[in-house]
Parts: sequence; structure tokens; C-alpha cells
Amino acid sequence: MATAETAPSEPATTPAHRDGNVLRWLAAHTVSLVGDSVYFVALGWSAQQAAGPAEVGLVMAAGAVPRALLMLGGGVLADRFDPRRVVLGSDALRCLLILSVAAGIALTAPALWILVAVALVFGALDALFVPAIGALPPRITSPGQLARVTGMRSLSMRLSQIAGPPIGGLAMGFGGTAATFAVAGLLFALSLPLLLTVRIRPLGARGHERPEPGTVGQDLLDGLRYLARHRLIGPLVAAGAVCELGLTGTLNVGMVLLNAERGWGASGYGWIIGSFGAGAAAGATLLAVAGRLPRAGLVLAGTLFAAGVGAATLALVPALWTAAALAAVTGLSAGVFGGLSTTLVQTAADPAFLGRVTSVVMLTMVGLAPLSYPLVGAAVGAWGAAPVFLGCGTFACLGVAIVLACDAVRRAELPRQDPDISP
Repeated sequence: MATAETAPSEPATTPAHRDGNVLRWLAAHTVSLVGDSVYFVALGWSAQQAAGPAEVGLVMAAGAVPRALLMLGGGVLADRFDPRRVVLGSDALRCLLILSVAAGIALTAPALWILVAVALVFGALDALFVPAIGALPPRITSPGQLARVTGMRSLSMRLSQIAGPPIGGLAMGFGGTAATFAVAGLLFALSLPLLLTVRIRPLGARGHERPEPGTVGQDLLDGLRYLARHRLIGPLVAAGAVCELGLTGTLNVGMVLLNAERGWGASGYGWIIGSFGAGAAAGATLLAVAGRLPRAGLVLAGTLFAAGVGAATLALVPALWTAAALAAVTGLSAGVFGGLSTTLVQTAADPAFLGRVTSVVMLTMVGLAPLSYPLVGAAVGAWGAAPVFLGCGTFACLGVAIVLACDAVRRAELPRQDPDISP
């Protein structure tokens, strides 16, 4: 009989969007993501009350350091101790941390060093949580449903980005920073019972036994060697890293500077960023509804090329409505590329290495990509937005060359949906 911890090893008999196990995981993940957004609102506002603008930036950036440094180690722990247990443990600790902060702020105004310490600890716990939650989808659904689950997860991330800041703002208005931290902690607490009911499939579905663990360092090196030698996963991760380095700084920092350069104002910036988000949500919806796209490797190359070209030409169009439409196309292409890449990586990875593979993928997104922020800002200041957007978009298109040069990626296909599953 299946327990709350281990699900049967047979393929799922219902599509992901009607699978209660998947929906419980998705609900827990969404609630936790909203909690993240509310936490950042509370942290930023507390820092603003305790210090000046420079110190606010220090507090907000502090959590990124342990998150980036410890992310790979978090992947090792997810593989060694079972990702579900790592998710539960790290989420419980995040909940206790934030509720403790809420209680402390209710009694006294927070000092700057306390906020920095909270950000550092939260970042370290995030380094455990992120790889583990990302490694769960292949353990809770069948390979043929992974693309649909990836699309659903992307939609939940967009929902949390939309819902989190207003919830944090409302809590701030009614009860101040203490109430906002409390709301974030309660959201983390709400995700825990949902996670407890998620059932996972036993490891070894492909005939692999879990290897005897060595030291953390040895396990990490084994994971990196596995990723580098894999004919499909290695090139996919490399192409994704190039895409993130080329597009993230351009769209996050460059877009602000482009908007100021063109004089479109705050509403213009909102239209462009909103259009990009709507496009990305449409890409996620496409994967969630379709479940499978044929010729995935070629679609991967095509959408990455479209995203790079879209980003490169954003600074060349003169009208706001044209820029917004181009941002929507760029978001759609980037959303499909990201979803397909994630699904292909997760279906190809040996289950024993899923946590470490996921940690490397996430490191390229939250650790390496932000390194381009100061470079993009300095380049726009020196040469203007147009050449920087063109250069960064062209750099992102180098990922297309990686995809097309690798036969395994070029010919990659998503698993076919299980024949006994009806949409």
C-alpha cells in the first residue's frame, strides 16, 4: 500500500492537471513562492526603516551570497537524503526563522546587522530548498507528464510574482513589518502539511541503484562529472547558462535604462515588463495544455533564437507599443525554451543525480546570471542601450549554436504521454 512518503512505481493513470499528488506539490510550491515574495517585501521595508538606500541594497543582496555558494551542496543533500525530506526540513526552518523575526520586530526595531544575518540564513536555507523542490517533479509523475508539470510550475511562479507583493503591501499597511514577516512565515507553515501529503516514487526506476555516498565533496564532483559527460544534459545546461547570461541582465537592468533613455516613463516600463511576463505565462500555458511538443530539440533551438533576436532588437524599435509586442514574443519564446530545457534535463537525468543536476541549473539562474547586472549597467552608460541590447541578444544566440552542434540535443524528443492517460 502506498504511504504518504512513497508512491507506487507504476506510471500515473491521470494527467498531471488532474493528479491530486501533483496538485498538492504545486499548491505547496506556489504558497511557498508567495511567502518568498512577501518575505522580500518585509525585508526591504525593514531595511529602509533601519538604514539608508545603500544599506537597503546590502541587505537585499546578502541572501544571494550563501544561496549561490551553497546551492551545489544543497543538490548533494537532496540526492543523499531524499529531496522531499530536504524540502520539508528547509521549509520548516524558514518558517521558524521568519516567525521568530516577526516576534522580535513586534518587540523592538530591528538593527541592520540582524537583518543582514536573517538574509544570510534565509539564503542558506534557500540553497537547500531550491534544488530539492526542483528535483521532485520526476518523482511525483510519469515522464510523459513532465512537460505539463513544468508548464504548471512556471505558471505558479508567475502567479506568485503577481500575488506576493500586493499581499505583502496589504500586510504592511494593516500591521507593519512585524505583520508582514508573520504573513510570510504563516505561508511557509501552510505549505508544510501540503508537502507532507506528497507521495514520491522510489529511486531506481531505470534500473539504477543509489550509489554509496562518499564525502560531500566527492558526491559533488561525481555530480559535476556526470553532468559534463552526459551527451544531452551537459549541452542543455551550457545553452541555458549562455541564454541566462545574455538575457537576464539585459531584461532586468538594461530595460530600466532603455526606458529612461526613451522617456517612456513608469507606465511604459510597466507595459514592457508586463508584456514579457504575459508572453512567458503563455509559453508555460502552452506546455501545460499540450503536454508534449514534437521535435523538442529543434523547437528548443528555434525558441532560443527567437528570444535572442527579440532581446537584441528591443532597443532598436522606436515606439512603445512595438517594444511591448516584441517583449511579449521574447517572453513567449523564453518561456517555451526554459520549459522544454527543464523537461528534457529531468527526463534524461539518472534519478540518483537529480538534485545535483537541478542545483547546477538553478545556480546558472540565481548565481551566475546576476553577475551580468553591473556589466550591462556600465555598458549602457558608456555606449547607450542599442549596442548593448544587440550584443547581449547576439551572445544569447550562441546557445543556439550549442544546441545545433550537439546531435543528442538536436534530435531530442519529449517522452510520449502514457497511452492509458486521457487529457
